[in-house]
Amino acid sequence: MNEALFIVVGLVLGGAAGFAVGYLLQARSRTSKAALESSRIIAEAVAKAEKTVADGRAEAVKVREEAERSIKEERNELRSVEGRLAKKEDMLDKRADALQQKERTVENRTKELDRKEREVADKEREVGRIVEEEKVTLHRVAGLSKEDAVKMLLDKLEPELEREKADLIKKRLDFAKENAEDEARRVISMAVQRFAASHTADSVVTVVDLPSEEMKGRIIGREGRNIRAFERATGVDVIVDDTPGVIVLSAFDGVRREMARRSMERLIVDGRIHPTRIEEITEQAKREMEEHINQVGKEFLREQDIMQTHPKLVTLLGRLKYRTSYGQNVLQHVREVAHLSSVMAAELKLDQRLARRCGIFHDIGKAVDQEFEGSHPVIGGELLKRFDEPKEVIDAAANHHNDPDAHYVYTVLAAAADAISASRPGARSESMDRYIKRIEALEKLAKSFPGVTGVYAIQAGREVRCLVDSDKINDNEAIILARDIAKAIEGQLTYPGEIRVTVLRETRFVEYAR
Repeated sequence: MNEALFIVVGLVLGGAAGFAVGYLLQARSRTSKAALESSRIIAEAVAKAEKTVADGRAEAVKVREEAERSIKEERNELRSVEGRLAKKEDMLDKRADALQQKERTVENRTKELDRKEREVADKEREVGRIVEEEKVTLHRVAGLSKEDAVKMLLDKLEPELEREKADLIKKRLDFAKENAEDEARRVISMAVQRFAASHTADSVVTVVDLPSEEMKGRIIGREGRNIRAFERATGVDVIVDDTPGVIVLSAFDGVRREMARRSMERLIVDGRIHPTRIEEITEQAKREMEEHINQVGKEFLREQDIMQTHPKLVTLLGRLKYRTSYGQNVLQHVREVAHLSSVMAAELKLDQRLARRCGIFHDIGKAVDQEFEGSHPVIGGELLKRFDEPKEVIDAAANHHNDPDAHYVYTVLAAAADAISASRPGARSESMDRYIKRIEALEKLAKSFPGVTGVYAIQAGREVRCLVDSDKINDNEAIILARDIAKAIEGQLTYPGEIRVTVLRETRFVEYAR
């Protein structure tokens, strides 16, 4: 590139020199002024040529430097790329070596695990064989079978389990009482405050007034045929004694007793008393009584705002008007329970209508408990199930005397309302003999438990206090004993309301100063 530049410059200089020589030859014939002008032009040309040469050289140097710098940068970049590639190759080689090492390690571990699994399986079989041999040896040495050994172990664990069970029961009871007692007291007091009802007690006899003493003979009839026909047709006993102006109709079934009363009054008014007329009047009274009972049930349900009820249940409700329990009219009791359940449900933000329905049908079994075997809760639950009542209503009828088996809160409300209605003053009455027998049975049942040294029924049988031997019964066992006594009372005795069981345990230390 420099040689070409030099050639160009030479040519330029040669051309300029030739031009100058020719110009000088021609200028000889001209004036001196032209000679001077030519000299000036030549000088300028020479200067320009020199400048051009210098610029060419500088440009050439610049181009060469740029080329060298570019080549250097490309070489550096190539070296950097080669370095990175070398590093990547080294890294890949290392990773390949590490993977190969891991593969060999995994293979070795797999083989080791397989070997250990075989060893563990062999040891398990060996241990099982040894355990069985030891069991056989122990049974032979101890003279016990497997069942006897299990029984012995359970007997040893039973005291500890009883203690843990008592602790758990106590904790659960304490936790429930902390929050539930105040709220329950408030709801029940509110329900009782908002309901007040009068109470009348019925008996098992009905007195019929006679217009004259001569009517007694006509009712008895010749050789007693009229009174026998009447008792056969109505199913009640007719008592004719020396009491002036009255006869007594006796029967446990209030419906039959009411029907007999109506029939007797109608016969007395009619005056024609003979077996045929007795049968006619009795049949007429039966039809009227059925209509009356049905009407009573309808009016009661309308009063309670309960709709969509099976006609048979309506009739059974009407029959409760002539059914008593401990001297308390059952229909009136049902009215109280329904109202109390509804009020408590409202306080607890529950369905008032459903709670009222549970209260209404909770004692429906008492309408037919004299016709079927079993307790009235069982009979009532089966009846309601047959007539497609809601499951909450069925549960309330079946379990209102057995709270632990209750599946719905409405059953608990019905049970609480039932206890309130039954235990309020004047609600129920019973004879002195029955009362004494109930108290004696209560004390006898509580005293039958081991460790109980004394039993006292107080508050008219509403509470039973049990004194226990502190050497035989500890605190945890006393908790369980109170619960067991309460369960036994629930399952074996019949009583109004609820009975509180209190177990008292104390240790006394006596010394004498002499």
